[in-house]
Amino acid sequence: MNLESMLEREDISLSVDIVEKLEAFTLLLHEWNQIHNLTGAKTVAAIYDNIIDSLYPLTFIHKPFTLLDVGTGAGFPGLVLAIALPETEVVLAEPLKKRVSFLKYAAIDLELQNVKVEGKRVENIEHEAFGLISSRAVTNTKLLLDLTEKISDPQTEYLFYKGSRVFDEIEDVQHQLDYDIVQKNQRNYLYIKSSS
Repeated sequence: MNLESMLEREDISLSVDIVEKLEAFTLLLHEWNQIHNLTGAKTVAAIYDNIIDSLYPLTFIHKPFTLLDVGTGAGFPGLVLAIALPETEVVLAEPLKKRVSFLKYAAIDLELQNVKVEGKRVENIEHEAFGLISSRAVTNTKLLLDLTEKISDPQTEYLFYKGSRVFDEIEDVQHQLDYDIVQKNQRNYLYIKSSS
């Protein structure tokens, strides 16, 4: 199945231009991955699945002006969201050098003017508060909230891509948060809304 029909099936509407960039990203990642082993997504179909997983929250989140993705890895979800949200200023925090090289190359190759790659851990990022902080499979929810404390404020929203442990994790922090958990297949999207 091609990417366009997969997006349609999920009700994710993107311009032709953006879909073409996502396809170009897929080919680029597929090529780099064969040499540098950046992600477990070894086939084009697997990369497409990861793209859909990254983009599905666009069907229910507020579009942010600024986005920080913690531990972007090979681009999921941060680089994919940056392609889909060209008006959003996106910072990708990734400490691993070979992944940083790929992210920087991809941002230039795909002409993503809205992307900045930071080759460091999230606690070392300096920036005013972000509109949205996202993360996929990095660490537990409470630690992510603690690590991003200096770059968030009451308006900051969070989007964490989680598995089944999200329900245990949210127990530690739920008393102070307004959140939704959107379930899809094996994925739980934890969407923490601004407290203002």
